[in-house]
Amino acid sequence: MSHYDLIIVGSGPAGRAAAIQAGKLKRRVLVIDRKDRLGGVSVHTGTIPSKTLRETVLNLSGWRERSFYGRSYRVKDNIAAEDLKARLHMTLDHEVDVLEHQFNRNHVDTLHGMARFVDDKTIEVATEAGEVTRLTADRFLISTGTKTYRPENVPFNGRSVVDSDEFLELARIPRSLIVVGAGVIGVEYATMFSALDVRVTLIEPRETFLDFIDRALIQDFTHQIRENGVDLRLGSAIERIEDASDHVEVSLANGRHVRAEMLLFAAGRMGATSALNLAAAGLKTDHRNRIEVNRKTYQTAVPHIYAAGDVIGHPSLASTSVQQGRVAACHALETPTLPESPWFPYGIYSVPEISTCGMSEEEMQERGIPYEVGVARFRETSRGHIMGLEHGMLKMLFSLKTRRVLGVQIVGEGATELIHIAQAVLNLKGTVDYFVQNTFNYPTLAEAYKIAGLDAFNRMPIPEAYKVRRDAAKPETS
Repeated sequence: MSHYDLIIVGSGPAGRAAAIQAGKLKRRVLVIDRKDRLGGVSVHTGTIPSKTLRETVLNLSGWRERSFYGRSYRVKDNIAAEDLKARLHMTLDHEVDVLEHQFNRNHVDTLHGMARFVDDKTIEVATEAGEVTRLTADRFLISTGTKTYRPENVPFNGRSVVDSDEFLELARIPRSLIVVGAGVIGVEYATMFSALDVRVTLIEPRETFLDFIDRALIQDFTHQIRENGVDLRLGSAIERIEDASDHVEVSLANGRHVRAEMLLFAAGRMGATSALNLAAAGLKTDHRNRIEVNRKTYQTAVPHIYAAGDVIGHPSLASTSVQQGRVAACHALETPTLPESPWFPYGIYSVPEISTCGMSEEEMQERGIPYEVGVARFRETSRGHIMGLEHGMLKMLFSLKTRRVLGVQIVGEGATELIHIAQAVLNLKGTVDYFVQNTFNYPTLAEAYKIAGLDAFNRMPIPEAYKVRRDAAKPETS
């Protein structure tokens, strides 16, 4: 029976980062993954595939150029499912190749198979060949991610009624699509396929969606996606989903019916922990099969067993999972490291993109923080005109007491890239003065920071230290 310093279950962003960190610390580390290819959900069915699909859609459809050349403009006519999947497979192959090289370079062992705990120090792995291997370790990290939520009353068939994993293998592009669930995944796929001129109906049982995003941003986003052709049905509880031979029909509680060629069910995900036999290791999960951890060290209730990534719940981002995995590995291997920064960016790769960092206006109000708002529209920038942007906005929130920036929200082209300027200023405790004093490249979309900063600055009280006395301003006389 082999013994390791650290055994990691799952090779997604958290497992990958933890394994490489442990390898660089010259510890004996093993990564176990049930798939025959490394990368986890992020590489095979989640982050990388969906973002690759988005870029392919926008490129082939000519979406970014339509404001100049008309709504009928296309880079490629008669776009087929194979056109979308060709770039997808090339990207995934590259990601797996890079990951395997990183593991080899850092002397990380790998094993493919289904893992289950025997006790809190021993894990058992069953391979596809039927072999069973028992392994022990001083420390464990669970980074198995999540899997799609598949309720029994949804007639999944892998063809016309699919989940988000199956959706990537679609045999053809439907002429009409129903997306159930206006969470991040549902919104991303709904807006992507709307850009392909697919008639999309997005159904959300609740009256609101993406509640962690600033409401003003959501209002702007809602206007844009409806203008782009998405039929957004909020507060529409689903009573029944029927799969007919040539269409799918959804009956809503309000008496209305929606028909389409295909239905994508994207209402939530579950922690992929059911096969791990966590009880044998002394661990429990919540109602979504997620594991509770100490958010500073990522230790579970059993101190030598750690968990990181989507399997521990919010924020469920590939970017934060990487940080969590690295921090968990360092703590597990008793190696000092820098703590995580308090402010991290949140990105939604819809059409248009959404990205935020810091507090929303609603949070500022709940905390009773006096604040001022600065707003810039992309169409106000020269770069926006050059790119043909008709929409897009950047919103910043500043404390009236300290003048510090406390939140930034962006919707529009390049939002997930632009947000990192805000992240840096937030973490360095910068103020509105930074955006007023500093020069931004011209023409760029980043210039929107300058516009929004001045918008707020011009309405904020001027500190006494900034005021120039009239006497001091007079020229000297001999």
